[in-house]
Amino acid sequence: MASGRMETRLEDKRNMRRQEITQGWTLQVQGEKERIPAQVPGSVYYDLLRTGRMEDPFWRDNEDEALKWMEKDFVYETRFTPESGLFDTDEIRLCFDGLDTIADIYLNGCLLGRADNMHRAWAYSVTGMLLRGENSLRIYFHSPVKYIRERYAECVTMGSEHCMDGFPQIRKAHCMFGWDWGPRLPDAGIWKNVFLQGVEKGRLESVYVTQEHEEQKVTLYIRTEIASAGETQEDRAKAQELSYRVTVTDPQGNVRTEEDSPECLVITQPLLWWPNGYGEQNLYGICVQLMDGSREVDRWEKRIGLRTMTVHREKDVYGESFAHEVNGVQIFAMGADYIPEDNIFGRITGERTRKLLEQCRAANYNCIRVWGGGFYPHDDFYDACDELGLVVWQDLMFACAVYELTEDFDKNIRAEIRDNVRRLRHHASLGLWCGNNEMEMFVDEGQWVNTLKQKADYIKMYEYIIPQVLKEEDPQTFYWPASPSSGGSFDAPNDPDRGDVHYWEVWHGDKPFSEYRKYYFRYASEFGFQSFPCLKTVEAFTLPEDRNIFSYVMDKHQRNDAANGKIMKYLYQTFLYPTDFDTLLYASQLLQGEAIKYGVEHFRRNRGRCMGAVYWQLNDCWPVASWSSIDYYGRWKALHYYAKRFFAPILLSCREEGMMTQNTNVNAQPFQMEKSVTFNVSNETPEDKVVRVVWAVRDRFGGILQKEETELSVPTLSSVWMEKRELPDMKIREEYISYDLFEDDRWVSGSTVILTLPRFFRYEDPQLTVESGDGEVIVRAKAYAKSVEIRNRNENLVLEDNYFDMNAGERRVKVVCGEIKDLTVRSVFDIR
Repeated sequence: MASGRMETRLEDKRNMRRQEITQGWTLQVQGEKERIPAQVPGSVYYDLLRTGRMEDPFWRDNEDEALKWMEKDFVYETRFTPESGLFDTDEIRLCFDGLDTIADIYLNGCLLGRADNMHRAWAYSVTGMLLRGENSLRIYFHSPVKYIRERYAECVTMGSEHCMDGFPQIRKAHCMFGWDWGPRLPDAGIWKNVFLQGVEKGRLESVYVTQEHEEQKVTLYIRTEIASAGETQEDRAKAQELSYRVTVTDPQGNVRTEEDSPECLVITQPLLWWPNGYGEQNLYGICVQLMDGSREVDRWEKRIGLRTMTVHREKDVYGESFAHEVNGVQIFAMGADYIPEDNIFGRITGERTRKLLEQCRAANYNCIRVWGGGFYPHDDFYDACDELGLVVWQDLMFACAVYELTEDFDKNIRAEIRDNVRRLRHHASLGLWCGNNEMEMFVDEGQWVNTLKQKADYIKMYEYIIPQVLKEEDPQTFYWPASPSSGGSFDAPNDPDRGDVHYWEVWHGDKPFSEYRKYYFRYASEFGFQSFPCLKTVEAFTLPEDRNIFSYVMDKHQRNDAANGKIMKYLYQTFLYPTDFDTLLYASQLLQGEAIKYGVEHFRRNRGRCMGAVYWQLNDCWPVASWSSIDYYGRWKALHYYAKRFFAPILLSCREEGMMTQNTNVNAQPFQMEKSVTFNVSNETPEDKVVRVVWAVRDRFGGILQKEETELSVPTLSSVWMEKRELPDMKIREEYISYDLFEDDRWVSGSTVILTLPRFFRYEDPQLTVESGDGEVIVRAKAYAKSVEIRNRNENLVLEDNYFDMNAGERRVKVVCGEIKDLTVRSVFDIR
């Protein structure tokens, strides 16, 4: 983890010598004599920023100047003295957990080797080369921009038009070269730990723990791979003398140890791991100690969850099902797609990652997809997912590109996948491996493909090479060749009735929100709608004169072609025209929330046929207009509050028929429109529920004109429809419908719906007021208020709820974090 730690330490607790090399590093830019202090782990951009050599690349259009730095080469150098205990071991290894990317490594002036893959770990035996006194370590990083330019000239491999030409030529986070939400800032440097490792006789090269589940017991099978300290026959013979010991600690702290290299051990009365919302996230500690007699020489220590995890696929009347199945239970996946949290990876800390994932659980996620154009996250990410109950859809790092499969590339990606599979396969949260993002679909359509060989290479990579590695390294985890896919071999990869789907007709296709209701996808793994971040985030990268969405600087922070105009087009379909910049930002976030709500609620109402709603996207890597629900600074957009509601374990939703679903042309002759509501209750909990649904037709002031109340039984893991209600006499521009669900007397879910477009509704001024006290915010309204936003001056409040609808009266909202002073409040009435 790039945590900024600078200490050098020797770990004796496992009798295996390990010395971190984090101190004394300098960075030298090609052509310059000056050496600046460097932080390891870190990066070139990180060091240039820390030392004042570079301005903030996220400010205005500074990205262009920052990109020029990457035309240069860079040298990282340090001097270190090995701890004396290392020389008492049989082998000393110099290890790099991550080098970004094309790097020549020199120890005491001797070339150890060249690294050429950011996603791999690199290790070199330095026994006999390491001096007992001071040693020099020098890493020469070649310009990533020059590298891809030269390789592209030799062999054309194409990909996303938002990226720099040649980006598929280097095994580096693709989004560093640009995306339709990210800047072109291809950083470089030592982005993970560097350390010396002393090996006594042997080390645990690999530990793989598999599970067999039976009634009231789980058998753990332990497979170890022991590497010798050296390559001679004598070295290998010493390693064969080693045994291992296994210790398991259950969630209550009970400890059990098995000696003499047990191949398996049985756990009775197991405490299972479940995704968020379905049960507890029980985790067992497991420690495998490599023993030389009674002396420990190496250790592998992790936490695992006892669970079965696969993807359930079964032919049915609709096509073929596709659902995460955990402990025999098919869950409805609710979550979003994750991208790197910062374009400068040295700023991605464990604390920051944990906070982001806690926001996912707070919004009722049970799933998260790691998108294939970024990086394999640090261990902290998966540890948090284990603890929070977030099933991880793990893309391999291939996205929106075509690759030239050579013998060297084949070898490189096999090593990359092996490294990361071995690092991550023990995690309880690991739901599946996925070969790539969107490549089967686009290659099938002929995009980016220059030769027939490149199309053939696609099949070789994702349907032979990668499955082969996974069969060797992690056969218990489900593999899916691409996202979207129906199973591979270019067999209708975006089929709505099989596999997973990326659906972009709402947004890229300019279709209205109601278009979602025409489809019953088996698993929607990407669908999204853009918005602008809030004003405080915009202020972080603009001057006052930039604060017009069509300005040059705002366009530099809008990477999707014509997207600002697209937001305005959808705005025209929905709201009145905002007459100030801040109100426009607010309106864009409401559009985003309403769009995704329209899709997710429809998918959840059709549980069983559809079993996943994973929207694009969770987060940002810089301050930008994008599809995220949490912006770069961690501020919740309206969408994240909407997600908390539409991902609620028990959800009351409404399928309305009105202008949105029929005819939005008020001048149509004759103007005919069905006016009706049909309510649905989704129960994504492990228990049957008895609930009470109350709905009413109300006037603009919240006065009740018609009211109904129904008690409903909703079985576990089901979706239940109520009877359709026709409302032929409803005055749609002056009346609205409220609906609420109660369990016993506790309010659980609810909202409001109007049957006209919001821009045509005759809102009364709700005369909103807001005050705070005792850790909560109190909002009062004198009329119907839609999409009520509460914010403080710094726009960093996190509330129990926000952007909610309310009838006339009072609403009390608990404060999760943030200062509760200088509060303001507004609603759709203020979009004018």
